[in-house]
Amino acid sequence: MSLNETPLANRIHIGIFGKRNAGKSSIINAMTGQNLAIVSDVAGTTTDPVLKAMELLPLGPVVMIDTPGLDDVGELGLMRVQKAYQILNKTDIALIVVDGTVGITAEDEKIIERIRSKQIPYLIVKNKMDLCERAEEEENTIFVSAATGKNIYELKELIGKLAPKEEESRKIVSDILQTNDFVVLVVPIDSAAPKGRLILPQQQTIRDVLEAGAAAIVTRDNELAETLQNLGKKPRLVITDSQVFRTVSGIVPDDVELTSFSILMARYKGDLEINVKGARALEHLKDGDKVLISEGCTHHRQCEDIGTVKLPRWIQEYTGKKLEFQFTSGTEFPIDLSEYALIVHCGGCTLNEREMKYRLKCAEDQNIPMTNYGICIAYLNGILERSICPLGI
Repeated sequence: MSLNETPLANRIHIGIFGKRNAGKSSIINAMTGQNLAIVSDVAGTTTDPVLKAMELLPLGPVVMIDTPGLDDVGELGLMRVQKAYQILNKTDIALIVVDGTVGITAEDEKIIERIRSKQIPYLIVKNKMDLCERAEEEENTIFVSAATGKNIYELKELIGKLAPKEEESRKIVSDILQTNDFVVLVVPIDSAAPKGRLILPQQQTIRDVLEAGAAAIVTRDNELAETLQNLGKKPRLVITDSQVFRTVSGIVPDDVELTSFSILMARYKGDLEINVKGARALEHLKDGDKVLISEGCTHHRQCEDIGTVKLPRWIQEYTGKKLEFQFTSGTEFPIDLSEYALIVHCGGCTLNEREMKYRLKCAEDQNIPMTNYGICIAYLNGILERSICPLGI
């Protein structure tokens, strides 16, 4: 991920849904002017959701999500359809591609109903208008031809009008900073750190600090004390990687505000108060309880991995209970959460706001407490109140 690239989580997610051979992949290719999606006359060419990051005028950076056909059959086909429906949890704008020579079918109606219930802006795209005798105007519908390019420009303009307005008040940290503030970011460099780059929350936070006209000073945890001495002035804020929260808290003076990247992510795209409340459920865990630890991305796990090794160990040590831990990553997030006593989620930097809030809502609806890595670690170390104080909680 380059510092100049827009992260997937910050792009508008456009989900493309419809039956097999309705022309979903052809529509993607027509809108982008590129052969990005495989097109075939064989029904069911797209077997899994495929995400493609691109620039789409007039919207700008987007993620186009090509999904399997809604009429797929057999046991494997039903699993593919379920995957398509799961994509709705991260979809900002939905396009339902319909074969114009056939019209809207029961499968189309079913997903349109689900889209409406989730209050997702959508368009019905009736493809193959070049093969239709008439193309009458219908509400929320546009007739196009991926084959000839007819009305593709108009389709993109309509999508642009549906795009969610960027929430100007939604910031990572810049809204609590002043011009010329000093912000120290503590970034451990260890075997698990990506070679040659910073991880996404660190990149995003540095950019947001600079947006405020403040200075971002990046240091490692083992050089933090010396960095603070050499600054010549008290920093406005110290932001740390959650894994070294305890060490950093011991170094940073009590009169300097402290928080973590993970806590800022919870504030930025989720619900910080729900996550804080969820951390307090650690006090009520009992022997035999199941704890779900969930990550929004997939990565190569190494020795002392934060999610699968460190957090379970720290939670066991704090509670003194014999707990059962289960793990999910990427798009895998259980629909039925009833077996869990607590969910601990990563900061969700690779998930867009809609999907992160969907996961929080799933837990809330089933009365399962949910928190995130940074908030959980702060609580375990007795520094939660200090770490959320800069954010007005």
